Amino acid sequence: MTLRSSDIIPISEARARLTELAEDVVGTGAEKVLTKNGASYVALVDAKKLDYYHALELEHAGLILLSEAETALNQVLAGQRMSPAALDQLLAD
Repeated sequence: MTLRSSDIIPISEARARLTELAEDVVGTGAEKVLTKNGASYVALVDAKKLDYYHALELEHAGLILLSEAETALNQVLAGQRMSPAALDQLLAD
């Protein structure tokens, strides 16, 4: 999603307009970036969209875990194993 200049608001201004900004975020799906001293500080995002982002993160983590498990299984099947002593040494470093 592209931010418009009207979606970037100084945090000092946002204090006075919080209800208006929240209604815009929920009503239009816009995201607002609040700035502090000219730099991005915090964002206003619809709670449903935030839940969706969190679900995407979990799904991505699961896919990475499956990929790593597949790699490990292929290494075992190819005979690429490490002795317990070598593993202990690697983990100790």
